[in-house]
Order: sequence, then C-alpha cells, then structure tokens
Amino acid sequence: MNKNADTEFLREAVKLAIHSVEVGGGPFGAAIVKDNKIIGRGHNQVTLNNDPTAHAEVNAIRNACNTLNDFNLNGCTIYTSCEPCPMCIAAIYWARIDRVVYASTGEDAATAGFDDTLIASEICKPYNQRVMSIEHQVCADHLKSFEMWLKTENKTEY
Repeated sequence: MNKNADTEFLREAVKLAIHSVEVGGGPFGAAIVKDNKIIGRGHNQVTLNNDPTAHAEVNAIRNACNTLNDFNLNGCTIYTSCEPCPMCIAAIYWARIDRVVYASTGEDAATAGFDDTLIASEICKPYNQRVMSIEHQVCADHLKSFEMWLKTENKTEY
C-alpha cells in the first residue's frame, strides 16, 4: 500500500471518529480496506448500544464480514483513528486482517480518559494473579460440544 492511500484511508477512520462523537458515541473510528476499496466502516457505539464490545474496530470487522459474506478478512488492512485496545487487536487477529494502520496512540486515548493499561497488563498474568477472579470448574458434559465438533464432517473450520 502506498503512503498516499494510507493517508486517505486513515483520514476516513478519523472522520468516522469525529462523526461518532457528533452522534453521541466514543471518539473512535475504523475503516477496513481490501483491494484499495473500503469494505467496512465502524465507529464506537458502546454507550449508544449499551454494548461494551461495540468498539469501532469490532463494528468495522462486522460490517466488512457482512460485505464479503465471509468471516475471514485475509488480504485486508484496518485503518483506525487510534491504536487498538487489547480486545480489538484480538478481534483483528481473529478476523485474519493482514495489517493495522492507526493515527492516535494509546497514550493519546488515555489522556482523553480511555486508558486500557490495566487490561493490557492483566492479560499477561496467570489467572491466579489477576484482579478479576477466574476459576476453572468442570461439570457434566463440559467436553461434549468439542467431541461433537470433532465428529462433524461438514463443519466450516476457522
């Protein structure tokens, strides 16, 4: 991708972030590009939808997947108005997006009140050292869905 195209698509993500604030959402926007064409757009709708997962990147991924009718966004670049948070970077990996280009940094977001350093540091810790209680308990049939999955012949692997 050339730098002029990167700048153009990054500006689109920033415009989506500005639009998000105008409509009552958080200050984040994202655009997903494949073959030099925007195939997905998203802006932060956490407070608008009462959904803590409705980040710009996740919404853009959902939009792009609907556009392509595919859960695999291989060959795509995501342009974000801000460095992706831990949840969004995980979603970007799950979507198999090839490349991330962002404008503002996580430090810029923290200055505006969006600090994800606790989450980022917690992810690297063993469960027993995290702030949140995470417990492993087995129950009847807890492996049944995996066993069924392994026996399914016509499954779509991902």
